[in-house]
Amino acid sequence: MRALDRFAEVAGIPELDLSDPAVREFADQFTLDISSVDDGQRAAFFAATGDQAFAVVQRIYAHDFVPRVRRVLPEAPIATPYDGDTWALLQDFMVAVARLNSLDPTLTELVRLRGARLHDCAVCKSRRSQDALDAGADEALFAQVDHWPDSDLDATGKAALGVVDALVLGAEVPRDARELLGDERFTEVVLDVMRNAANKIAVALGADAATVTDGVELFTTDADGVLTVL
Repeated sequence: MRALDRFAEVAGIPELDLSDPAVREFADQFTLDISSVDDGQRAAFFAATGDQAFAVVQRIYAHDFVPRVRRVLPEAPIATPYDGDTWALLQDFMVAVARLNSLDPTLTELVRLRGARLHDCAVCKSRRSQDALDAGADEALFAQVDHWPDSDLDATGKAALGVVDALVLGAEVPRDARELLGDERFTEVVLDVMRNAANKIAVALGADAATVTDGVELFTTDADGVLTVL
């Protein structure tokens, strides 16, 4: 599966140099609670990394999230060394994951929204999948991601959101999640969470502002994995 091949390269991104205290503090906060990165940490990080800030935070994301994925998906490919352009690799990975289609549009959107809420990404929270809406989803359903264990979601939906919480919050993977989802859908949920978690890059850099001030912004994702805002 190409998405897992891309994952192996993401896992092979070189280690970070954390010798600068500002970079180390920023990376620690990125990992512990992205929504709490403050202006002081951000300014110190920019001062330490200069015009390499975007490249460095991409590597922080990879080194933050790859171990999370390996904890719940131990069969993920072995890392292969990668020393090319990090953003091009991450874009390729995200498109490859977006092409996966074993999950229905509604479950895909519930997984995305749960991650958006947990990472407090403003632009991600302001968006809704037109594909999920076309499949019959609505705001009442989307709101259930905030209290999914006690929600009316079916067992499969709860299993998928339990996987999101396992990856983002370090919770235990629900014992029956893989059985309920099946191997293919379980893997897709895990990779979806990692793809969606690239929003941590924008949140960390203070670049996640919503582009709408009222209502929501609709988007669709085509079979080639290309996202289009409507």
